[in-house]
Amino acid sequence: MCGIAGVVTSTGPAERLRVGLEAAASALRHRGPDDFGITLDGPIGFVHTRLSIIDLAGGHQPIVTPGGELSAVVNGEIYNYLELRDEFIAKTGTVPLTHSDSECVLQVYAAEGIAGLRRLNGMFALAIHDRINRRIVLARDRLGIKPLYVFRDGSRIAFGSEIKALLALLPSTPELSADGVVQFLENEFLSGEQTALVGISRVPPGHAITIDYDLQCDVQRYWSIGPLRTQQTTMLEAQEEFSALFEQVMREHMRADVPFGLLLSGGVDSSILCAMLAQMHGRSIESFSVGYSVDRYRNESTAAEKIARQFGTRHTSLEITPQELLSRVPHAIWSTDELMLDLAVLPTSLLAEKAGQSLKVIFTGEGGDEAFAGYARYRKSPFQRWLSNLLRPGVGGFRSRNRWPRSLRKRLYSPRLEAVSNAFRQAQIDDWRKTPSTWSDIQRLQHYDLVTALPDKLLVKVDRSLMAFGVEARVPYLDHRIVEFGLSLPDEWKVQGNIGKYFLRRWGQRYIAGEHLMQSKRGFHVPIRRLLNDEFLRGLGGALASNRAIKGWFNADEIKRLIETQRRTGAYSEQVWGVMQFAIWHRIFLENRGQKPGLVEDPLDWIR
Repeated sequence: MCGIAGVVTSTGPAERLRVGLEAAASALRHRGPDDFGITLDGPIGFVHTRLSIIDLAGGHQPIVTPGGELSAVVNGEIYNYLELRDEFIAKTGTVPLTHSDSECVLQVYAAEGIAGLRRLNGMFALAIHDRINRRIVLARDRLGIKPLYVFRDGSRIAFGSEIKALLALLPSTPELSADGVVQFLENEFLSGEQTALVGISRVPPGHAITIDYDLQCDVQRYWSIGPLRTQQTTMLEAQEEFSALFEQVMREHMRADVPFGLLLSGGVDSSILCAMLAQMHGRSIESFSVGYSVDRYRNESTAAEKIARQFGTRHTSLEITPQELLSRVPHAIWSTDELMLDLAVLPTSLLAEKAGQSLKVIFTGEGGDEAFAGYARYRKSPFQRWLSNLLRPGVGGFRSRNRWPRSLRKRLYSPRLEAVSNAFRQAQIDDWRKTPSTWSDIQRLQHYDLVTALPDKLLVKVDRSLMAFGVEARVPYLDHRIVEFGLSLPDEWKVQGNIGKYFLRRWGQRYIAGEHLMQSKRGFHVPIRRLLNDEFLRGLGGALASNRAIKGWFNADEIKRLIETQRRTGAYSEQVWGVMQFAIWHRIFLENRGQKPGLVEDPLDWIR
């Protein structure tokens, strides 16, 4: 697990950009505190910061072929590297230079080109320099577990694992997109390739971009979900097939030369992971959960502790206060990198800090809800879907509520925000129309989540929050084979009555008997009303009204009225938080070009 960055320049050797490359490396050191590598080769400059997990002694990057024809920097883990290594030795009679999982990237590329990426089981963002063909290849894993951003102007194409690293490689700070700001406010995240910064885009999941020395680009999609066939089998046969598949995936994901642990919520996904790790690993692991001292009813710690006792983990349960969450806000916004709103980033950051004191690898349950249909929206009746689609056409009844009421938008938005308001629904409509008509509504909803909210919100939270403390997240439910299996299940095995994720719950009872896995999903609650208390709001109103970014993008006088309304009624918590987060994000990334806050800060100090 690592951070990568680099540049292709058309106006001379990359050596002249060494200072920027070194600054990009410095901005990524949290992702890779164990090692550092930089290579300059004509118009190409690569940077790599390493978190050592596999082949601790020999995995230095860039990885280079013996003749120097290919080199690569890789962020992530290739879980089937042992099988690919054996295959390479059998075919070539050559022993690889290292025992690193990253070396197999060069092996499959040398043999098959970009098509070889389909051989890789894992999570990755990578850059390959192909000297013979005078090009580089940027690629991202199938489901977007690992991030990769790109910037292009007339003289260079730069890339990086995080926006803050990319900013170090640019001649000036990019402009902010009005559409990006609106999508953040109204939808909590930006979906698709474009970020909130003009000119900075994401490499799409499952895609590779070839860039030649003249900066000509070719984009190829090497994987997509589908073609998808619904399974025609019995429940028992499907369960046996899934057992063999999931055990193989877990064996691959457990490959590491360092200890690993588990974020344990006590819900279905993490509880099953705990059971599998206990059975297959054979040794006690560390597990971590979080609860709130002010709201014990909403704590997940009790359920997590029960599972931890059952499977003998060495469990740590953090009990945190609203003030601890509030003081983590600036650092969490910095680590998140994207303009994205998810309050669960705050407790995840505290968990990551704690886990990072003893571990480099942590398993998490992300992906179970998307792959096996766990969210409440999958459980709507046909009539509910029809009625919802009648009110908001185009997305089969998918949730599409604007998080900002129209009356509030008219009062608070600047004209440039108002001009692009409500555009986020188009991504929902487009994806719904792209999926095959033979798919069921549930399959189409799963697909939408897997290609939008998952990579652009949930995985942003997980990757950035953990990597901010040098901890790698492993997400077995997002192995592409598991996702394909889950989507191919019949709808009636996914949802029965008011129970979602039915197949996984039933299958998991071979490890966790009783009613535990049949309980309702509780979610990762954050007590936002306790964070936005009266004392804090008194200072926030004035700070926002005088903030440069707020005055440029909103009606500052109406912002003060919004805060006063929140103090009296508590009616606009989400909107107040969004405006506050935007102001802090703007200060960190646009005004201070990625300046890192401390772990404990007063959010108002980053607004005034």
